[in-house]
Amino acid sequence: MNMAFVGMAAALGLSAAGSAFGTGFAGMSAVGAWKKCYAAGKPAPFIMIAFSGAPLTQTIYGFLLMNFIRNAVAGGADAGLAFGVGLFGGLAIGLSALFQGKTAAAASDALGATGKGTANYFIVVGIIETVALFTLVFCLLLLG
Repeated sequence: MNMAFVGMAAALGLSAAGSAFGTGFAGMSAVGAWKKCYAAGKPAPFIMIAFSGAPLTQTIYGFLLMNFIRNAVAGGADAGLAFGVGLFGGLAIGLSALFQGKTAAAASDALGATGKGTANYFIVVGIIETVALFTLVFCLLLLG
């Protein structure tokens, strides 16, 4: 078994798992916040859809990392390095998605309750997105 292939699978799989958990948490919270808005006779902010989908981008980052690992190994990179980058890079990207989803869930709850703070909530969600982007770039530098 080639450990580089395990690293490639980990890069995508762990990133996608984080996205699944993150979108699940954010989506459930958005539905709950909408329910509270409807029950109170308040307009339900459609922007919560964006909160629900924010963690999806980390799956793309995992896919990109998987492809960069494949290309690096084809270019002669060590299989152990590829395994480590895929495992730990995928984990970091996946955790970013998970916590982005939990933050988006809190943002949906707060927005549904107050109708205020949308820009502030997106800034925080964006900061968490940056963790995944930094991880992707730093992993690429390791492979280069």
